[in-house]
Amino acid sequence: MTAATASLWHDRRFLRFWAGQTVSQFGDRISDLALPLVAVGALDASAGEIAWLTALIWTPNLLALLLGAWVDRHRGKRVLMVYADLVRAGLLLTLPVAYALGALTLFHLYAVALLTGTAAVVFNTAYSAVFAHLVPPASYVDANSRLSVTRSASFVAGPAAGGGLVQALTAPVAVVADALSFVASAYLVGPLRIDEPAPAADRSGPSLPRQAWEGLVLVVRDPVLRAGLGCSATVNFFTFLTGTGLLVLFAERDLRLQPGVIGLAFGIGSTGALLGAVTAPAISRWTGIGRSVAVGAVLFPAPYALAAFADGPDRARAGTLAAAQFLAGFGVMLFDVNLNSLNTAAAPDGLRSRVAGAYSTVNYGIRPLGALAGGGLATVAGLRTTLIVTAVGGALSVLWLLPSPIPGIRSLDELKRAAPEGTPPVACEAERAPGPD
Repeated sequence: MTAATASLWHDRRFLRFWAGQTVSQFGDRISDLALPLVAVGALDASAGEIAWLTALIWTPNLLALLLGAWVDRHRGKRVLMVYADLVRAGLLLTLPVAYALGALTLFHLYAVALLTGTAAVVFNTAYSAVFAHLVPPASYVDANSRLSVTRSASFVAGPAAGGGLVQALTAPVAVVADALSFVASAYLVGPLRIDEPAPAADRSGPSLPRQAWEGLVLVVRDPVLRAGLGCSATVNFFTFLTGTGLLVLFAERDLRLQPGVIGLAFGIGSTGALLGAVTAPAISRWTGIGRSVAVGAVLFPAPYALAAFADGPDRARAGTLAAAQFLAGFGVMLFDVNLNSLNTAAAPDGLRSRVAGAYSTVNYGIRPLGALAGGGLATVAGLRTTLIVTAVGGALSVLWLLPSPIPGIRSLDELKRAAPEGTPPVACEAERAPGPD
């Protein structure tokens, strides 16, 4: 165990932050399954309507560039995270209430998806700055690994629990679990004391669009941020051709699996993500952080082709779906843990939320486009063909990385060699976050 790893176990602020994210992630896994099943089961939605649901969840990321600049103007980014959690909890609770009153509609479900997606953008753009000052730079990879371990664990247990809750209580009622998880996250993150940097500018400073533009310019000029964004945006577009919604629809209608079996297959398959998150730091130290990102970029989308060919008896179909999820989960964690660490180290203080906003605008903003394109492709060519296109197109995302400095970067210290002239200095080990309470 490295010194950086050991220090995290004694940092009570990080442990509390980690606990909050863990609870929230487990709740999200229930909603990942429950929301599409609300549309399918309670509202008899079509493939196109489910694609719109997925698209609306991610559409607010198109505003992340401006929201990131707005967040950078606020010192209390941790407080913004708490408010975003509470807003999402309140919105989700309207679904079971409307269902109990017999007033649940597809429009209501769409509105909740759009508004919770907006709150998620505020949370995520604030998160990057809070994380950077909560964790010492030397511990970025290990901290991201731990956060990803519990996120991966949520993919193991969450879908199985979600499938069981949906089967026992109906999908709208199961969403309550996610709402309560946001309340718990707010409770755990709220009291944290973090020495955040001063706001980038006050209201009399540069305009919000000007500040947002500065974040976008930095991402475009930095060869590491630019290549990472191009790769992740490409893989996100193609994986969202299928997305969770259409994959659930494929499992239910094409593979003819029951909700509980679908949840169990997703849960078993997600042990791959758990294994990927646990081993990502060791793999990055062995192969280099940049090569780990490149391998993950291919291994994440490629297994969708395996799911497309699932056939045979129920156990064989469920097993193939679980195997595809296992390989994809391992790949996405290898990709995420290492690329998130590169991005955190490459973004300078004062622009972190703007960089995160610019990144989210492109990277996450392309997801609804992928979801809508996937809905159209599934309607015309079928779900199996859509899965194959997802696998091939997503794997080609690695072409963004090959001519960039990323494959040659073995550790975060080497980022300084890749930084373009005029780019603010990269955070290094000398820049330490405050110690534990």
